[in-house]
Amino acid sequence: MDGSHLLSDRRTLLAGIAALGLTACGGKSGKDGRTKLVLGDQVHLLQAKAEAAKALDDLPYDIEWANFVGAAPLLEALNAGAVDTAPAGDLPVVLAAAAGAPLKIIAGTIFSMRDIGIIVPKGSPIRTVADLAGKRVIVSSARGSISHYLLLEALREAKVDKSKVDIGFMLPNDAAAAFAAGRIDIWATFGTYQIAAELNGARLIRDGEGINSPYALIAASQAVLDDPRRRAALRDILARFQKAALWGKDHPDDYAALIVQHTKVDPRVAAIMARRQRGLLVPPDAAVITPLQRVVDRFHAESELPRHIDVSSIVDAGVFPA
Repeated sequence: MDGSHLLSDRRTLLAGIAALGLTACGGKSGKDGRTKLVLGDQVHLLQAKAEAAKALDDLPYDIEWANFVGAAPLLEALNAGAVDTAPAGDLPVVLAAAAGAPLKIIAGTIFSMRDIGIIVPKGSPIRTVADLAGKRVIVSSARGSISHYLLLEALREAKVDKSKVDIGFMLPNDAAAAFAAGRIDIWATFGTYQIAAELNGARLIRDGEGINSPYALIAASQAVLDDPRRRAALRDILARFQKAALWGKDHPDDYAALIVQHTKVDPRVAAIMARRQRGLLVPPDAAVITPLQRVVDRFHAESELPRHIDVSSIVDAGVFPA
């Protein structure tokens, strides 16, 4: 997600919010005046896992789910006050904050750095990142994504001037089709797209280990954090999300089946994803802040952030359950 364009298309955003039946007032009141949270999700996976784990039984407040295809529109909705929470990658959250979105990080989720990588087709003569000089690399999904950061830092690590690499950006679905058809020689990607390509013979030349932060994030709007009743509900829902994460860890086959159901990916891809991405929640303490600050500092040094962010200033550690 390109932070400079985070808030650029308000009409598209509002149309999407209207289609979801949400309003800019978020989720202040549920039935009979009960507290209500509007929970953001991507591809229904958080909701499906929570429901499968029976983590949402006997809620003392109301919830509404709002599903999005990616981090950028989800964080747009959070900025507009249409959702109260947003699970997303670390850099999209930071870029949203840098663009002025009123949010705070309330939890981290453990992320496998093996599931982000620079890949080449089977039989490619390219063997190392140093071989990327003079080549065109496609990044998914956009400027400012975790894949973009991986590429820039991998080039720096290999002492390759980024100006010597032709970097393009393409949405993951489009890039996957182009890569499979042989129209992309080098692809920086992530998650199910990377796993599927590797299962079909693609070769990994660098993953995120030692470069990317090992955490994804859960962000919440400042408005919900400032409301004592909804803040208390947030604390409770995080505990329920942790229960769901533990269920996924203990039932990887069932979790993989949910991934297939909601994303339609190859069951082999889902099985790998379910075993790598357990999604266990951690408090947004120094263990999360320190590696994320390193990422932010490097990305800012590459002129890929609209402004520098002190990560500790966009953290609210008081919501995470004890």
